[in-house]
Amino acid sequence: MEYMRRVALAGTELARAQVTTIRLKLLKIGTVILRNTHRIRLLFSSAYPHQQLFATMMIRLNSA
Repeated sequence: MEYMRRVALAGTELARAQVTTIRLKLLKIGTVILRNTHRIRLLFSSAYPHQQLFATMMIRLNSA
């Protein structure tokens, strides 16, 4: 969680958030997970309020 906060959430509204806040806003979300032999797809609700922040975090984690 410390690595995620330091690297993936730097410069965002959750850059200094507590672990419980990050967990509730970004990790405890309802998604549909579709998995096959070649890829895993996450289907988010269109009403998910932190879509852009989650996408930014995932891009930064993949590039780090």
